[in-house]
Amino acid sequence: MTSRTVTLLDVARAAGVSKSTVSDALQGSGRVAEATRERVRAVAEELGYRPNSAARRLRRSSTGAIGLHLPQTATRLDYYMNLAFGAVARAQEEGLDVVLLAPAGVAGGASGRVASRVDGLLVIDPEVGDSGVPGLLDAGVPVVTGERYLGPAAAPSGAVICDNAASLTALLDHVTERGAHHPAVLAPAGTSAWATALRTTAVSWGQEHGVAVALRTVPFAATPQEAEETTLALLRTDPAVDAVICAPDGAAPGVLRAAATAGRTVGTVSSRTAGSTTSDHRTGSTTSDRTAGGTTSGRTGEAGAHPRTPLLVASCVDGTATRSAEPPVTAVDLRPAAYGRACAELLCDILAGRTAPDTVRRHAWALETRASTTPPC
Repeated sequence: MTSRTVTLLDVARAAGVSKSTVSDALQGSGRVAEATRERVRAVAEELGYRPNSAARRLRRSSTGAIGLHLPQTATRLDYYMNLAFGAVARAQEEGLDVVLLAPAGVAGGASGRVASRVDGLLVIDPEVGDSGVPGLLDAGVPVVTGERYLGPAAAPSGAVICDNAASLTALLDHVTERGAHHPAVLAPAGTSAWATALRTTAVSWGQEHGVAVALRTVPFAATPQEAEETTLALLRTDPAVDAVICAPDGAAPGVLRAAATAGRTVGTVSSRTAGSTTSDHRTGSTTSDRTAGGTTSGRTGEAGAHPRTPLLVASCVDGTATRSAEPPVTAVDLRPAAYGRACAELLCDILAGRTAPDTVRRHAWALETRASTTPPC
């Protein structure tokens, strides 16, 4: 049927069911047997049926849109932009638009007005300190959070979570397997589930393995310069550090610059100075880089200087900055576009009645090993 618009009645006649059954089957609602639902959908696709979205919204009092709330630092980070693109792509497949909520526009009671213009909300990495989050969670529409909300507020309708403790554990295991004895973690400040999990895991992993993990807190969206300054201060006060895991998205190149400034080779080195000795970093003692004539000056290539203990560098968030760095940086690929898509899909499933509220889904990550953690020769 290509000469006119295909209607619900056309689909009902072709499928041998009632018009109401077709409506329920296509919307994922009502008590329709799965076999019938699949047959109706197949017939609708074969006939080229396209739902009248305006009429459907009127019948269901639907706005045809969902809201997306991101952390205030999101505009500076590739991770959240990729996540937003993934959410938009999935929502469009459901015939829904995505409204990006400005952080300043959801506080002070404005969240209720925003929620009245959307069918549901996506709240990504909600922080306890974000004054707008409680209002969004209590706005009267289904809400899916990307990561759990740790503050006191109404429970969301669903959540998509990553095992952030496992991802940092994988990085710490990786650098120690590559020879590190005294790793450091530049963990994010803030009260999101991600930041909290990383700080907690750095401490618990060190206790479990009997390793002194140097934990430093940096801004949630630390810039490369902030990571560089923190790393330089760390290496000067604790020269035994032989691996730095940087949490914030895009900040790892700053760690590489700090390593170069401190005369620390990242990744593979061809040899070590015969006169230098490396103590057991598990005991908290430091590395000695001395020659018969005195101490090193601190930079490789300067007069009288010798290469220091290599520094392994890794990141908790993969992205353009880690992939294009020199050397490329080992990182956890959180698959942000797929994550945004998963969050939007759960919200769409809840809105359509395909999934019960209180559903929690897990999102997989992958460890991408690169030259920055190549073991020393």
